[in-house]
Amino acid sequence: MGMGMARVFVTGANGFVGRALVASLMQHDADVVASVRHNDMHLYNGIKQVIHTVDSRTAWKVDLANIDVVIHLAARVHVMDDSELNPLACFREINTSGTLNLAGQASDAGVKRFIFISSIKVNGEITSLGNSFSPDDNFIPTDPYGLSKYEAEQQLLKLAKETGMEIVIIRPPLVYGFGVKGNFASLLKWMQRDVPLPFGAIHNQRSLVALENLVSFIICCIDNPKAANEIFLISDCEDVSTTVLLQKVATAFGKKALLLPVPVSLMTLAAKLLGKGDVATRLFSSLQVDSSRARDLLGWKPVITMDEQLKKIADAYLK
Repeated sequence: MGMGMARVFVTGANGFVGRALVASLMQHDADVVASVRHNDMHLYNGIKQVIHTVDSRTAWKVDLANIDVVIHLAARVHVMDDSELNPLACFREINTSGTLNLAGQASDAGVKRFIFISSIKVNGEITSLGNSFSPDDNFIPTDPYGLSKYEAEQQLLKLAKETGMEIVIIRPPLVYGFGVKGNFASLLKWMQRDVPLPFGAIHNQRSLVALENLVSFIICCIDNPKAANEIFLISDCEDVSTTVLLQKVATAFGKKALLLPVPVSLMTLAAKLLGKGDVATRLFSSLQVDSSRARDLLGWKPVITMDEQLKKIADAYLK
């Protein structure tokens, strides 16, 4: 099955990753069906859009007819200060039951491969400096979002054995590119304000993945026979400390980073007192992933460096 012949069904097609993926698929002459929650007039012309929510009750049968590959991006994402009375139940309904409902109907429809975009949270939140998460780590997350993704992964691998539909699981760490939200968007705003920041002495190491690198790897997994029923961790293969990342962001914007060497212990204490312990964890702790399986098994290489992706982000923001 060549890319030009593949009929690809993408959920979450108008999301941060979905838009970039759909654009790249179209450049590869794939026949794309885009699943979105609401009709999006700004999505790319020339592709079919279908309107769906992702839960345990959604009927996908009609839209999955003649589909070769499903790429499942849609999810209930990690929510800071979640107001739900039972967050785990909400995550499970969409990320676990919704995923299995879609995958089961995909198998019934004769879909050959189901690519599931999971999360590094399945491995955990923190690595000790110099150690990396691997695809084969034996760990069950307690975070509701990570647990819902873990449970979906386990059920998908079971489904693969029962039905023969190939499953590919991809666990990205933080994905960054133009339009990124959350903590990374906050970092971009901070660096444009020319104000001193207390982040000049952070010696952690974190793996990230540029949006273009993640998209290229997803496309690599569409028809590579070696990807079948594998779990991949993916990154830029260029781990950085928070301090170095901020310096790189400043350079991309043509600025000099104004970073004060405030001790991490002091900042961590202040963050906890302010109820921002989770933010401190992301800023100050290490999280490294081993993406060697992607490179060694599939022959994949990053298509863009961190500096190049950050420069693209900066140029887009400045325009």
